Formats: sequence, structure tokens, C-alpha cells
Amino acid sequence: MSKHHPPRVLDTNIVAESRFFKIEALHLEFSNGETRIYERLVGAGRGAVMVLPITEDNQLLLISEYAAGTERYELGFVKGLIDSGETPLQAANRELQEEVGLKAQDLQLLTELSVAPGYFSSHMSVFVAHDLLPSVLEGDEPEPLEIIKWPLNDIEALYTRKDFSEARSVASLLLLEKWLKQNKVRKK
Repeated sequence: MSKHHPPRVLDTNIVAESRFFKIEALHLEFSNGETRIYERLVGAGRGAVMVLPITEDNQLLLISEYAAGTERYELGFVKGLIDSGETPLQAANRELQEEVGLKAQDLQLLTELSVAPGYFSSHMSVFVAHDLLPSVLEGDEPEPLEIIKWPLNDIEALYTRKDFSEARSVASLLLLEKWLKQNKVRKK
């Protein structure tokens, strides 16, 4: 735990805005009297979810989706924003149905992640999904997503793929490995 007290917010103002984010300037005074202006991205404030679906035959389901930031297709897990009025659990099951056409009868919270907390006020709830049943909801993706099955017993090879580089997916997979050991789930 830090021995410092959080800085005092002297002022805030929006310096730019898009349809997804606002850039907010925070005028701060630290406990030693120093002042600084920090900028941060401010999202909708509802958070996001990521889902790590595991099939009955011990396959992870991943998706390949175009990422504008890297200008290439990235391999990762089901994810999306929490809609207004939804709980993270409801959002996780909705995103699972929209992106891979399955719903989970068993969703367990794996972890809560902050995303770049130095400049982004966002958080993500990460779930493990079991007992999957067919159920399709229409999503908002511009093209059909490619679904990739990955055997749980070959997780190490997933880390070496150049298209599996998104930090939230990598961190979640590392935590899933620990979770699988603690819950004594066999990787067939």
C-alpha cells in the first residue's frame, strides 16, 4: 500500500471527444505541493467483459478479429462493452452468444483487470465459461468472426503466436492456467 495520499483534483475539463471516448484533463495538486495536468481517456463508465469459453472436449474458443490499432487480425477471447442496465455476468453471456453462437450455463469470474490505469479509466471483468449450449444473438461486428479452437493441453504454443499479443488476453490466459490447476481441471 502506498504511504502517499491521492492528489487533490483542482479542476477537470474535456479537451477532446469521439463517439467512444472523451479525453479529460485533470489538474492535480500532490501532497508535496507540486501541480501537474494529466490527461486520461474516459469511457462510458460501464466497463467491459472478456470470456474464456472452454468446450466439453477441453478446447478454448478464441476469435480472430480485425484490430484497427495494429492494422491486422488479432487472435483473442470474446470481449465487449457492458450495455446500460446489464450486469457483467449478463454482458459476458450476451457477448458469447453474439461472437461464437454459444451461451454458458456456468460462468465464473476469473479476475477484474484495469486497462492502462495511468491514462484510461476502464475496467474489465474476465469470466471462464463452461457448459456451453448453442444460442446465437446478432452482434455488431462488421464481418463474421473466425472462431479458433485451441486445445487446453497446448496453451504454451498459443503464447508464441504473433497474432496472440493483446495484453488482456495474455494476462487472462496466464490466470486461467492457474485457475485450472487450483480447480484440478484436466487438460486432455
